[in-house]
Amino acid sequence: MSLIVIGMSHRTTGVDLLEQVVLGQGQAERLETTLGGNEHVDASVVVSTCNRVEVYAEVDTFHGAVNGITESLSAATGLPVNTLRDHLYVHFEDRAVAHAFSVAAGLDSVAVGEAQILGQLREALRTAQEGGHLAPSLSALMQQALRVGKRVHTETDIDSVSRSLVERSLVRAQSVLGELSSQHALVIGAGAMSGLAAHTLARAGVGEVTIINRTPAKAQRLADATGGTPRDWADLADAVAAADLVISCTGAVGHVLDETNVGATEHAKVLVDLALPRDIAAELGDLPGITLLSLEDLGAGVADDAEKTQVDAAADLVTGEVAEFLASRRAAAVAPTVAALRARAADVVAAELTRLGQRTELSEADAAQVQMTVHRVVEKILHTPTVRIKQLAGEEQSGQDYAALLRTLFDLDPHESRVSQIPQVGPGAAGDTR
Repeated sequence: MSLIVIGMSHRTTGVDLLEQVVLGQGQAERLETTLGGNEHVDASVVVSTCNRVEVYAEVDTFHGAVNGITESLSAATGLPVNTLRDHLYVHFEDRAVAHAFSVAAGLDSVAVGEAQILGQLREALRTAQEGGHLAPSLSALMQQALRVGKRVHTETDIDSVSRSLVERSLVRAQSVLGELSSQHALVIGAGAMSGLAAHTLARAGVGEVTIINRTPAKAQRLADATGGTPRDWADLADAVAAADLVISCTGAVGHVLDETNVGATEHAKVLVDLALPRDIAAELGDLPGITLLSLEDLGAGVADDAEKTQVDAAADLVTGEVAEFLASRRAAAVAPTVAALRARAADVVAAELTRLGQRTELSEADAAQVQMTVHRVVEKILHTPTVRIKQLAGEEQSGQDYAALLRTLFDLDPHESRVSQIPQVGPGAAGDTR
């Protein structure tokens, strides 16, 4: 079995194409079900966020799995296979592990270091578990990725570097509108990102915050939690007209804001679109008085040397975790060969001691001495190859080569390994024919 990651993110394509690929919860679950029927894919986890769609998979064959996953993504998104292939990246084995850990650490995010990805990965893992699409090695990868992400945020200062997309938008909005304490903000939506936006606006001391959502009860709850004011969805156009800053992040299909409910304005107005697919029609950015900020606009990298130092520290931690995980993975891969070798030796010893017990009358003391001697001989013979293969397991290639050589030389089948019991010899022993 091998690990691969195949996907598309803000780093490999523009928002126009990426928003056509982003999957809803139901679509992601259906994609996993489809992948479960692929003969080349043994297990899978589908991660779909506003700036990435990725399939983490444990596969039998590389090329067959890549083709199968690409075709499944095409079926799920409606995009032609050839269009997808031009923008998809594929990471295999070591690079797949490194990518998973970097994503969990927020190092591959639009806003470097953001922590929301941890919750999104956790939800993707839970969905795969409930759907029965996981296998042990893939589960171990995803669980460790989550631990690495938490460790990065706990042990480095990446949080001082990372600014959420909302925080970045507020910095840009303030440069257009002036002090936010005198501004009126509108948040459209009441999901996780909208909730983050509302709380961030409240902490920033924005003069007035209005919450609007298709479900009034959700708008009310978020308004209560942030000191904002809820409004009905029917009031959307009026709420936008009254606001200086509008932040939209819904799960809507199609635009929430376009020229039918937003017009030119004499006063500066900032529209922030954090959704994918996009909530706000791009042409609104051409209207007089309107400044439109999209995910692409907010996706700037690290700002200065101090921030780069913190990102480098997080990247170093991730690199160390990748090395440790790969070493343990290789050790686990050779362990069945070691077990098979020792089981084969035990079989040989057992057969010879049985024959000895049938042909020779030994006292209990002599029988015990024979067993002990044979056991010591076997242990000494096996000690060096056992230790050496475990040492080599930490190396990228030689450990696997050594394990393959042992399997060939001794005709071992790791899948049939077991612990054989060395029989007793002497009076009353099994096989004693006296």
